[in-house]
Amino acid sequence: MTTQRLVSRSQRLNQITHEPHSKLDALVKAHAPFDTPTSFARFVVAQYLFQSELVALYNDAELSALIPDLPARCRADAAKADLADLDTEVPAPVAGAVNNPTQAEALGWLFVSEGSKLGAAFLIKRAVGLGLSETFGARHLAEPAGGRAEGWKTFTRTLDGLAFTEQQEAEADKGALDAFNRFTVLLEQAYAAEPA
Repeated sequence: MTTQRLVSRSQRLNQITHEPHSKLDALVKAHAPFDTPTSFARFVVAQYLFQSELVALYNDAELSALIPDLPARCRADAAKADLADLDTEVPAPVAGAVNNPTQAEALGWLFVSEGSKLGAAFLIKRAVGLGLSETFGARHLAEPAGGRAEGWKTFTRTLDGLAFTEQQEAEADKGALDAFNRFTVLLEQAYAAEPA
């Protein structure tokens, strides 16, 4: 038991999601979202689909009691505005979205969504090469108020400080793994769709 406590919950979630995270990174690179505006628009479609599925979690009253700025952290509206900038239709929902997860499972999903903001620091620089910015076309990659690192530290501090049962630890793990798998599905869907 003592050895398990040496690794924080957020560190453990990072470790168990390393493989799906690496696979997803490779898949994103394979689709080359920064090669053309059209390819980037498809990437934004996937981002919008994923973020829109998490709106209920970001606005959940019990989760907001744990993380007071949670509703403001949601990027679904930013991704929707990016789609408009890119002359891309808002996609229809894709079957299989997260539905009524336990609180621990929801925190696993949010862990993945919030963690992606760190990687967005590199992506926004690539988007600039396509003539996009934090105010046009790549809003969902913008730096959050207060900074990326600080937002992440605040989130993981709260996550790591919660008292979880063994069952809840397993639920958090499941949520994080499911989130990576879901984004992978949505990314494939976005790039499989015929461009309008």
